[in-house]
Amino acid sequence: MTGSDRGAVGERGDGRIRVRDAVGLLLYLVVGGALLVLGIGGTRWFSRHIAPVLYDLPGGSWAVGGILGVLSLVGWAGAVSSRFESPGAARTGRLPRAARVVARGVCWAAALAPVIFLISGLRGRNCRSYEPGCAYISGTGPAVLAYVVIAGGVGWLSYRWRRARSEERRARERERMRKLRKKGKGKSRRAR
Repeated sequence: MTGSDRGAVGERGDGRIRVRDAVGLLLYLVVGGALLVLGIGGTRWFSRHIAPVLYDLPGGSWAVGGILGVLSLVGWAGAVSSRFESPGAARTGRLPRAARVVARGVCWAAALAPVIFLISGLRGRNCRSYEPGCAYISGTGPAVLAYVVIAGGVGWLSYRWRRARSEERRARERERMRKLRKKGKGKSRRAR
């Protein structure tokens, strides 16, 4: 090993943390923690002020719960889909990495924000009901029920539909391979 090789190994493989990495990690934790605390507190404040207005619209809390259930399902579908994965070298014209990260973050926010919004309308734990930040917002119960029915029911139906499609696709592939094997062109005829 030459001196230049040892220097290259020493920079990466000696286990030391560089100052730039430590500052980046610290900045990430501080900014991420602040955003998390402000996001949760801001969501609670937002839902306490906006929920009564939304529950008074036509359709009431049932419609709000249903819409939030659909929003959560769409966000979940986007968050777990493979469309935001890093593209291979053969794929061109895809989103840059930063845009994929932002899109995935928006999908996760759309999946989780309705849950936080609805839970924030329920009565707070360990606080008195006459305090404005703790009182139950009327209409939250039916909204939560509609959310659970829509998100659970439609989510289950879409899961069953996707599973049935994949089973059908696998059955077609098995049938295709069986026909090829019959003709002598399938995977089982390796000696040919």
